Amino acid sequence: MDRLFTTFRTASDGMSHQRQIVQASSENIANVNTTRTADGGGPYRPKIVESIQGDRREFQRMLQESLLDLRHTRDEHLESPDIRHLEGSQNFGPNSEVIEQEKFRYEYDPEHPDADENGMVRYPDLDLAEEMTRLISANRMYEANMAAVQAEKEIITRSFEI
Repeated sequence: MDRLFTTFRTASDGMSHQRQIVQASSENIANVNTTRTADGGGPYRPKIVESIQGDRREFQRMLQESLLDLRHTRDEHLESPDIRHLEGSQNFGPNSEVIEQEKFRYEYDPEHPDADENGMVRYPDLDLAEEMTRLISANRMYEANMAAVQAEKEIITRSFEI
């Protein structure tokens, strides 16, 4: 039964990752000209979503699923302590994190309330076209994961008709 839901878990992880990208890009676009945050901590810090050891986590997940399937064959397969600790541990989730960057651009505007003593204002260093591209791409990837979920649901539904 675990293999039945592998597609759903994989798509869910992908959707979570893409949702984080959409949120970070949306926030970046909304704050492209923010020179002072609400907490007074200076200009807005651009956010980027990075994967955390994606290949390693995917390998560990596949290994875990394979090892958990062994418990359905023979009990002696579970004699190794390395395998026993995996049983019941199925906390997957997105393998990404949001990182605040220290990227700023400077513009000369001595009349701006946040200008320094030289008249330079610090803005977040964001490329609006790049952020929009990232946002659209993440939306498309989210839709692709949703299509995979819908296809899997259709496969399951049709298998019950047989």
